[in-house]
Amino acid sequence: MLFSNAVFLYYITDRKQLSPNEGDARRLLLDRVRMAATAGVDAIQIRERDLSGRELTEWGKRAVELVRKANPSAKVLINSRSDVAIACEADGVHLRSDDISAADARAIFTHAEILRPVIGVSCHSRTEVELAEGHGADFVVFGPVFEKDHEIEEEGLSSLQAVCNGRAAKPAMPVLALGGISIENASESLRAGAAGIAGIRLFQNGNVDQVISQLRRLAD
Repeated sequence: MLFSNAVFLYYITDRKQLSPNEGDARRLLLDRVRMAATAGVDAIQIRERDLSGRELTEWGKRAVELVRKANPSAKVLINSRSDVAIACEADGVHLRSDDISAADARAIFTHAEILRPVIGVSCHSRTEVELAEGHGADFVVFGPVFEKDHEIEEEGLSSLQAVCNGRAAKPAMPVLALGGISIENASESLRAGAAGIAGIRLFQNGNVDQVISQLRRLAD
């Protein structure tokens, strides 16, 4: 079951935040992927959007191999490219809001005889969330929730609460909170109705074991 934990933790990768040197960045990110999986993150989105299809496939295969060894229950999703996700035997794909629909992506996986891919969608409005839900997405990532500007932050939290609690579908599709999430403010997103927390820096900086442990305690 995908959402078996009380809070779903979703690490989104960005190697360029780790080092200006490409070789170091790739090495450090693979280390981070392994550490996050070992620490118990629920899923990892490989989001290296500047890579070619061939590079992303090679990268994805290495990430999938590392995650399978470290934590077989953790899922690996490839950003936007269903074909690459299939080629590297990832668990599914994460779509942008302006990508093909979740239903179309699922049809691509079905054609490849993969019957239960995990499909996530990035959303920035209630309309986008409802469209993703209508097209059969497994979950959405909604944001940004927190910003430096206090007024924008209040708007982000109220929007998150609206999309989490104001939809007719029962049970409603899970919504993960994204954008400026920290250990200090994550509980506000969970109280607003988020099923989990997504982040880049949150899982990519510092001690990922401690971060995941603290987030699990918040949910408890």
